[in-house]
Amino acid sequence: MADEPLIGAGLAGGAGAAAAVKDVTTANFMAEVVDASFDQPVIVDFWAPWCGPCKQLGPILEKTVRAANGAVRMVKLNIDENPEIAQQMRIQSIPAVYAFKDGRPVDGFVGALPESQVKQFVQRLGGGRGGPSPIDEALAMAKEAAQAADHASAAALYSQILQHEPEHIEALGGLARALVARGDLDKAAQVLAGVPKESANHAEITAARSALELAEQAQKAMAGSSKLKARLEKDPDDHEARFELATALFGSGEREAAVDELLTLFRRDRKWNEEAARKQLVKFFEAMGPTDPLTLSARRRLSSLMFS
Repeated sequence: MADEPLIGAGLAGGAGAAAAVKDVTTANFMAEVVDASFDQPVIVDFWAPWCGPCKQLGPILEKTVRAANGAVRMVKLNIDENPEIAQQMRIQSIPAVYAFKDGRPVDGFVGALPESQVKQFVQRLGGGRGGPSPIDEALAMAKEAAQAADHASAAALYSQILQHEPEHIEALGGLARALVARGDLDKAAQVLAGVPKESANHAEITAARSALELAEQAQKAMAGSSKLKARLEKDPDDHEARFELATALFGSGEREAAVDELLTLFRRDRKWNEEAARKQLVKFFEAMGPTDPLTLSARRRLSSLMFS
């Protein structure tokens, strides 16, 4: 892939952003935070080793600050080892995050916020400066490649991201889906098996898992698709044949036809096999993604059938 060395170099360059995050103590707090904040905003993460939410928030903060590409700096202060600063700032619970600018605290929050709110906090502090990080650029390129059905390029880009951030959830999910699209189901299963437990229900991972399960089902059904069609011609109420045919069609890329078969099955007998048609449609939606035009249209059609 022609772009691979360039992307690899960009990601390697992003590692230099690690200097944007460092540990401080009471002794150098004035120089590293108060004085430094006259040059650029400084975020202070007050934490302790025993604090569970600190362990959740810390990596999100660091990732977001590094992605700001120098718009802000971040320091971490262990309050167990440096209680004086925390006492001076009257910090009563952690994690506590304060932003310093021009020598004084100007913003902050307490508790572990979701990543979207952390990004807003950092962007607000940085005044919108700093472009997308190399990781974000590679992720965008990988998604574009996947949308263009260039699954080999998408897999290569996602793999590069994971070399730098092994637990990057979007990259893990994206790589698994790219491998499924290429028919490499065993490798996709290995990728998903390595997803951290706390991220098992992330939307990207759920979508990848659904894509893998559908592909595995499709492999079994596709071999007998002609027999399934013959069974349906003989008996349009052969619900098992229609269900398996829909799965085979989806696995072979005929997504719209697959959706049509399941909607037909739902219309004929929505209660069949504990609402199997509806449940399989939900899996299709997860695998295609919530913004896919076919997901949106099929959801509308399903809703009209459910409430008719």
